[in-house]
Amino acid sequence: QVQLVESGGGSVQSGGSLRLSCTASGYTFGSVCLGWFRQAPGKEREGVAALYSDGRETYADFAKGRFTISPDNAENTLYLQMNSLKPEDTAMYYCATSLTRGCPPVPVAYKHWGQGTQVIVSS
Repeated sequence: QVQLVESGGGSVQSGGSLRLSCTASGYTFGSVCLGWFRQAPGKEREGVAALYSDGRETYADFAKGRFTISPDNAENTLYLQMNSLKPEDTAMYYCATSLTRGCPPVPVAYKHWGQGTQVIVSS
């Protein structure tokens, strides 16, 4: 079965960086969209960035210029490099596989989810 395991979260100060990892198994890596989402306390889950099956990338407006995704196909892993972190980036970060090759930034379009990794950014 499909499994997604996130890691790399932690606590950093504002302006710092973190690199999150999402390691996938149980399906052909790259065959469907693989996305990063986040959910802050009391807020809805929102899309952060995603990798299309054809290699294209898409980012939420708040992530553009600060976050970068990169795949390691040999390791079935998708990385999320986060720079210039802000306190408002504090959230649980999840990766998920899309139901299709598309990458809609809405959680309902994604089927399999990891357990999440916590990111805390202090001011």
